[in-house]
Amino acid sequence: MIDSKLKKGLGRGLSSLLGDSSKKVETNKVPIKDINRSKFQPRKNFNKDNLKELTDSIKEQGVIQPIVVRPDKNNDGKYEIIAGERRWLASQHAGLHEVPVVILNVDDIKSLEFAIVENVQRQDLNSVEEARGYQRLVDEFNYNQEKLSKFIGKSRSYIANSLRLLSLPNEILLMIEQGDISAGHARSLIGIQNPIFIAKKIIQKKLSVRQAEALTRQFRNKKIQLVHKKDSNILSLQQSLEEKTGLNVSISNKKNNTGTITFEYKDLDQLDKIISSIKNNY
Repeated sequence: MIDSKLKKGLGRGLSSLLGDSSKKVETNKVPIKDINRSKFQPRKNFNKDNLKELTDSIKEQGVIQPIVVRPDKNNDGKYEIIAGERRWLASQHAGLHEVPVVILNVDDIKSLEFAIVENVQRQDLNSVEEARGYQRLVDEFNYNQEKLSKFIGKSRSYIANSLRLLSLPNEILLMIEQGDISAGHARSLIGIQNPIFIAKKIIQKKLSVRQAEALTRQFRNKKIQLVHKKDSNILSLQQSLEEKTGLNVSISNKKNNTGTITFEYKDLDQLDKIISSIKNNY
């Protein structure tokens, strides 16, 4: 049985599922092989070091906090995880054959709601996983930002900024998930042309969020104004050269199809790189 003190430690989201916090909740021992990962789990990546620490703890003390599951409607006698997938994985690594669980009968929306709330409260999700979880509530269960704000306990501006990340290219979302850039870096790239190129610059120069914001402002002010005046083919070639060389490139094309190509270098090594590239290709 779980007393109210332990239940409180399981999080506000679980309390909403279990109801009256003064009541005790029954726990059961279930074979690990009868428990399946939830299709609603917003978390896709687990830190290997943290997982190992939890595995070592379980080897020493067992599973202190029960895994929350529901009957798997597609597999008789099986269960689907609502909360506690990391504990379930660590228990397998620890060599356990069964784990303590709390069995709840809840629908899909409650399962997804709690999976998101639990992970957000524990700060286990990266920014992209969190945003995708919110987006699922919007797409699959007709949530709006106001309802999300009230349910998650975050401001509407927080929810809006989180969802806006999903407008960025997948390559940048992967950079966030891998920890190459933060959500703050990424937000400065929203709505800007060629964000992947700028993101690589941010990583290469190890810029802070404030420095990244200054860079994107500079790019908007100096380059975006010129973009609309340039032929799309010229612009595409300019961006291709920038990506290949890692340098700022400007192509000025006149009406008679004459013009100049300018490479901006900051030291002699970069200049040597340009010269070597020209010699190797011509």
